Amino acid sequence: MWVFPGGYNVLDSGYAAMDSLFILTPWLYLFLIPAITMRLFAEEKKSGTIELLLTRPLTEWQIVFAKYFAAFLLIVFSLLPTLLFYMCIYVLSAPAGNVDSGAVAGSYIGLLLLGSGFAAIGVFASSLTDNQVVSFITALVFCFVCFTGFETLSNVTGNAAVSRFIYSLGISSHYASMSRGVIDSRDVIYFLSLITVFLLLTKLKTESRKW
Repeated sequence: MWVFPGGYNVLDSGYAAMDSLFILTPWLYLFLIPAITMRLFAEEKKSGTIELLLTRPLTEWQIVFAKYFAAFLLIVFSLLPTLLFYMCIYVLSAPAGNVDSGAVAGSYIGLLLLGSGFAAIGVFASSLTDNQVVSFITALVFCFVCFTGFETLSNVTGNAAVSRFIYSLGISSHYASMSRGVIDSRDVIYFLSLITVFLLLTKLKTESRKW
């Protein structure tokens, strides 16, 4: 965004905007978040410490939420240094402060929700196996399908209404809406539903040891 020349370079664009960050980060998160979550359950299973954890006076929900929020906290920490980008653009804009701060705030919320959705998928993928590499690849595939798979599928359907419906099932459509700075309750509900579904699947997988 600042060093390499090209279409994503902030200084070359001539505009006081952070669009590059919100375009590139989801693709970075496709790899970063599966790497963060791949050990959460898989390593516990491989080392045998999962049995010790499950014998503690903790419910499955408490264990799943603890793992999930650990990943979510790392995602927040990964975003905090990018606030420096906003400060630089704020100072460099002409006149100073000529930045659409509302749109930037909305885009950050969208990025946090997207990262939260990827984290929930990653936690679920980690619960499926005791191999970190398999967990990483599984999470990567799931995240990629949820992010771009529905968009690609919507382009091959002939019916416009069906195409819009399929597109709305993917993460990219809701993230694109929020990255414009528009906080729509439908987009927020979508991400919360996505997180809930994958955390519920993780809980069910954790409980399956009792079956």
